[in-house]
Amino acid sequence: MRFIYNCFVYIAGFFLSIIAFFNAKIGLFVNGRKDVFKTLKEAKLNEHDVIWVHTASLGEFEQGLPIIEELKKNYPSHKIIITFFSPSGYEVKKNSAVADLITYLPLDTINNATKFVQLTNPKLAIFVKYEIWPNYLSALKSNHTHTILASAIFNKKQIFFKNYGGFMRKSLHNFNHFFVQDKNSKKLLESLNLNNVTLSGDTRFDRVLKILEQDNTLDFIEQFKQNEFCIVAGSTWPEDEKILVDYINNSEKNIKFIFAPHTIKKEAVSKLASSIKKKTILYSDLPIKNSENYDVFIIDTIGILTKIYNYADIAYVGGGFATGLHNTLEPAVYSIPVIIGPKFSGFKEAEDLVTKKGITSISNLSEFTTVTNKLITDATYYSQTKSINSTYIAQNKGATKIILEYLKKVLQNFN
Repeated sequence: MRFIYNCFVYIAGFFLSIIAFFNAKIGLFVNGRKDVFKTLKEAKLNEHDVIWVHTASLGEFEQGLPIIEELKKNYPSHKIIITFFSPSGYEVKKNSAVADLITYLPLDTINNATKFVQLTNPKLAIFVKYEIWPNYLSALKSNHTHTILASAIFNKKQIFFKNYGGFMRKSLHNFNHFFVQDKNSKKLLESLNLNNVTLSGDTRFDRVLKILEQDNTLDFIEQFKQNEFCIVAGSTWPEDEKILVDYINNSEKNIKFIFAPHTIKKEAVSKLASSIKKKTILYSDLPIKNSENYDVFIIDTIGILTKIYNYADIAYVGGGFATGLHNTLEPAVYSIPVIIGPKFSGFKEAEDLVTKKGITSISNLSEFTTVTNKLITDATYYSQTKSINSTYIAQNKGATKIILEYLKKVLQNFN
């Protein structure tokens, strides 16, 4: 099985290098990895005490960030490196000051894994949530690197728990410790005789609670909103936008709408704006006098959505119709009702909050209209719904502290 896996990785790498000529995102994926080893050599990281954190993409980076920030603060003499698998994470965070080096992770070949670990020689390696790469884990074990999986979540459908998943199950034994989000994950790992497991919860709750500690004021949003009822639609895709735009165009209610679409390419934004019949402005049009006279604000930039949610009376989170649900905790932390599309299976916090009724899942315009109008007109229903979300987040904080208490003991052993 190991032989088959390694052949697959090499074959995948070959085809990706061809596809890169025709696909911009794959081009970033392939070309971004070309100079990784050169960069590592120049950095001479293996001359220092290194902590390596690997995340798949932007979501996992945010998940690992509370741990990274605390390690950076408490262990300033250690070098922290962060690797990404996906361009969507690396391209956004490649210049972040939270680490000493941020780069792509080369594909999981035996040679790449061996070379990467030799050049970095990490004392501690932290993989976040799902990232389980057999050759890297094997190289880390051979290097005597203490390796953990943080904020992990497992389910029976994964290959580790299938009859044919022996090779991947073996890879799990290369972790020194698992910090899991829920009891089911702990139980599944224990069924594989993996007892080095702590039920810590999800570090994302600690991450979003920090949002409330920062300055979330945006003067241009305040000018636009003018204390009117406001619906913020974050990380939306065309499938989401069709429903929202139909509601906007047919609603007679005095409501402000803010779109922060996932794709901010000019053509996509123009198409969205032209579909809206009410007065619409774009972030790229600022400054605009009398923005309070507009009904819809389209945010065609990135990096400010978490602050915009601060102004929402209702939040709609996109991705639940096609691509995968985006972050529902970011609006929920502000104690506001959240609406999502129908596809949220596998997103634990969404599953929990739909059950608790702090988040409402809709499948069409009629359902969106019904729930939105009820939230606007029924003060009791609105009040009950919004408090559920912030309470849920407060009840689930603390994962970072649990993990750091463990890591403190690990790092003391290396001093």
